[in-house]
Amino acid sequence: MAIGNRISKLRDDRGWTQEQTAGMMGISRAALSHYEKNRREPDTETLSKFADLFKVSVDYLVGRTNTPHQILDEPVREFVDEIDQVDLTADDLLSKYNLSIDGLSLSEEEARRFIAFVRAERNMKKP
Repeated sequence: MAIGNRISKLRDDRGWTQEQTAGMMGISRAALSHYEKNRREPDTETLSKFADLFKVSVDYLVGRTNTPHQILDEPVREFVDEIDQVDLTADDLLSKYNLSIDGLSLSEEEARRFIAFVRAERNMKKP
């Protein structure tokens, strides 16, 4: 399902008109119509605003998953918040936490990529 189709379905599911939705998004009704009809694709900032408005993930909007909500377990969310608040290096991360995936400890390079991923995701959500 294309981005526009998902946006249109999410809007319809809530019973919102295009005018109401466009107003909440701070865009014109015509722009919303173009998105919903897949004539244009929203830029990254607008895509993030749609995700926030509909309380779904960007991955859901772009069709990378059919699960609208990605929910982090509370310990994972606390960990991610801590990483974001402190400028941890990969070495700090590895020494402070025993991180593993599928029973295998993360390498220093994997830890660096993990930090970069979290920061990139957070930057996408900033207004």
